[in-house]
Amino acid sequence: IFSNIILADEINRTPPKTQAALLEAMQEFEVTYGDKTYPLDKPFFILATQNPIEQSGTFVLPEAQQDRFLLYIKIGYPTQHDEEAILKATTGTFKKKLNRVISGDDIVRLQQLVREVSISDALISFVSDIIRATRPETTTDAYVKDWVDWGAGPRAGQAMILTAKANALLEGRLSVTLDDIKAVALPVLRHRVLVNFRAEAEGITSDKVATHLLSAIQLKGKQ
Repeated sequence: IFSNIILADEINRTPPKTQAALLEAMQEFEVTYGDKTYPLDKPFFILATQNPIEQSGTFVLPEAQQDRFLLYIKIGYPTQHDEEAILKATTGTFKKKLNRVISGDDIVRLQQLVREVSISDALISFVSDIIRATRPETTTDAYVKDWVDWGAGPRAGQAMILTAKANALLEGRLSVTLDDIKAVALPVLRHRVLVNFRAEAEGITSDKVATHLLSAIQLKGKQ
């Protein structure tokens, strides 16, 4: 765990005790062993994969751990062009030489710069409206009440704003727009909105719930 980048391949194959051991590192950026606590070096982040097809011998990640992943990104098959490039690069004698393009200190500075990107109060309210509308016990949205078992918590709003800020910065802007929020809403909510059994039977996914809310909720005030 004492590395800058951790790749947990097929994390749902690890037993619950191992999964739970990652919680402190992901949230507090430290590890406690016995009566001692050891800080993790920054930058620090965890990437994890899950096999969406084979479920034998797997363990579902608890909601508390899923919530600590910033984004849930679905990666499908590559395009034909990309697949041909993969085949060409991995079946011959060519060996890719890796060159450092950025330092750890630079990444930490960029992470701070992301937080300095501005966002209007109207867009913050829009994010709050989206997050609160995912909760079936408090929302007035009939679609959510019918299909959702558990909604997103405050950490989802934090993730949506921070990733929207990062999206704006990557596009050379220093302020967030509504399009930035819409660009990150699905991967932010995908693992934080849990649909009920009836929704699963009908093919209603968390992506469909998020898409519905993005069209149903209107932005109030100026961006």
